[in-house]
Amino acid sequence: MSRLSEILDQMTVILNSLKEVMDAEQHQLSAGSVNGSALQRITEEKSSLLATLDYLEKQRRIEQEAQRCANDDVSERWQNITEKTQHLRDLNKHNGWLLEGQIARNQQVLDVLKPHQEPGLYGSNGQTSSAARGGKKFSV
Repeated sequence: MSRLSEILDQMTVILNSLKEVMDAEQHQLSAGSVNGSALQRITEEKSSLLATLDYLEKQRRIEQEAQRCANDDVSERWQNITEKTQHLRDLNKHNGWLLEGQIARNQQVLDVLKPHQEPGLYGSNGQTSSAARGGKKFSV
């Protein structure tokens, strides 16, 4: 097996892993509530896989330039990689839309909660907030 074939096989493995990570991302973003730490781990793993894929792409270009051969085995692998990449691009777009939806829902919740936010327990005069707002003091 040529070095180019090995690189293409490695790219395929990384793309398959990336698919699993993006599916997990989609699952997190589609859930009713998002687990922030899980989404952070997924994002870090996704970034790592994309960096590895970028490195392999550079290696592929170097090898392909060196070989300049039209090997059917290589072209089949490349076709497979191209199809997976297009599918993952679409999945990433979809996950982006889901993320935008989560952000919008979070903003709506914040907008609903904001008017009900209680001021601090003590006012600037050191009195409880009810006294600071003109509330009555009672002494026994």
